[in-house]
Parts: sequence; C-alpha cells; structure tokens
Amino acid sequence: MPEEDKERTISEHEPRPGQGPAGQGVPAGPGGSSATPAQPQTAGAAPAHGGAVWGAGQSQPPPPPGASPWASSAYPQAPTTAQRIRSALQARAGTDYIFNFWTALGWTVLTLGFYGYYVFYQLIRRMRDHNARRVELLDATLSFGWEEAGRRGLQDELTPAFQRAAWHLAVMRKMVGDFREPVIWLVLSIVASGIVHVVAFILLDQDLVKHEQAEFGVEYELAAIFGRLGYFLPSPDAHRLKRQHNYVGRVVAAFFSLGFYFLWWYYNMMQEPNNHFYVNWSEEDLLTVVLGDAQ
Repeated sequence: MPEEDKERTISEHEPRPGQGPAGQGVPAGPGGSSATPAQPQTAGAAPAHGGAVWGAGQSQPPPPPGASPWASSAYPQAPTTAQRIRSALQARAGTDYIFNFWTALGWTVLTLGFYGYYVFYQLIRRMRDHNARRVELLDATLSFGWEEAGRRGLQDELTPAFQRAAWHLAVMRKMVGDFREPVIWLVLSIVASGIVHVVAFILLDQDLVKHEQAEFGVEYELAAIFGRLGYFLPSPDAHRLKRQHNYVGRVVAAFFSLGFYFLWWYYNMMQEPNNHFYVNWSEEDLLTVVLGDAQ
C-alpha cells in the first residue's frame, strides 16, 4: 500500500474531539460540554488546583486546612518571666563593678594619672548599667508575681500593691534615659577635669539616692505581694537608705585642701555604690530561692 494511503487510513481511525477510542462517543458534561477523563497524577506532582500532594518528593504531609503557615516557623519565642529574672541576675557580674580604692589609687599613681580616667569611666558606667539591670529584674519579678496572683485568683486583691510598685519602678525607668553616657563624660573630664568631676560626683550621688528610694518602694510592695502568695521575701531595711552629700561643704573642703579632699570624695563614690550592690546581691540570692520554690 502506498505511504499516503497508510497515513490516510490511520487518521481516519484516530478519535475526534468528543469521541472515545474507535469513534465511541464520550458522555457530555454539564452544560453539554464533553467531559475529559481525569489524568492520573504522578507521585510528587502538584495537582491542577494548586494544592500540595504528599508523595515521594515530600518528607511530611501538608498542614491541615486552616492551619497557620507560621505555626512551625523558626522565630525565637519571647522569654518567660522566670527566664527574664534569671537573665537579669546573671548580668550583675558585668554591670555591678566593685572598686577597691587602694588598688585604684595605686594604679593611678603608677600610670601617672592615666588609670584615673578608667576609674572615672567606670564610676559613670556602672551606675547607669546597674540601674537598667535592676529595672529589668524588678519589672520581671512584678510580672512573675502578677502571673502567680492570676493563677491563685488574687489579682483583684493585690492590684493596689502592684500599682504602687509600678509607680516606684517608673521613677527608676525614667532614670535610664538620663544623660549618663560614660564615653562622653570621659571626654569632658579630659577637657575640664576639676569642674566635670565635681558635677559628675554630685549627679552620681543624687542618682544613687533617687535609685535607692524608688527601689525601696518596689521591694516593699514585692515583699507584701509575695508574702500574700505564700513566699518569703524580706522587707527592705529603711536604715540602708543613704542621704545626699553636703555638696557645698565638699567643694569648699576640696578647694582649701588644694584638692586632697578629692581623695576622700573618690573613696565615697567608690564605696557607697559597692555597699549598695552587696545589699542588692543578698536580696537577689533570696529571690532565686523563691523562684525555685514557685516552680
């Protein structure tokens, strides 16, 4: 048979649109259109409607309908209040710098005064960082107490105490924004040493007084709150609160002593925050015990 006749014979036997094999008709779909038989899907291939197929190319089935696409995201979770407390406690080694006056004086003499700049820098930095750390610690402790009160149904009863504590904490929080950048203060001390030192010592003393008073208020309320929850936190000692220095008298004494009184003033600026840190550390150690009991 000629090639052209073979091709014509084959084409006559091919199904036309709307017909099955060998010219058999295919049932019409809705609306009179011819229905097309569904094509089988291979493993791992996406279906025509865009849905996912769990097959050879996937290690887990698709999420159920309505599931959040972020449910299994790798974003870090917010720390719990207990984790915030522990983090603030661990940070004290880096914030609460402890001075030894005689060591600092010796190094200052040996370095012809250059170590004194480092001392001044640390005096500014440690009070700024200590206040920020204590704000975070006390805020997390209040949040922890509020959660415990909620679990025990005592939030309404303890709300006034929490509000008073929050008011005192707001004073400390405001101090975080005060101008206490240690690098800038160090540069100023190099430019105008005597005057800047006097101003800085006055501000640091005022900061410590304000910090202790606000901190005392928060700790007093925390002791009452945790006592109601069944945990022991000692009330702060009011006798520990320091008073402001006599700034005029100190300036006059430094002037007439040709600057030698500055050594005593330096000693006070080192030792008084040291004592404050020691008191805080003993209280924080007790807080660690309470946190362990609560969990």
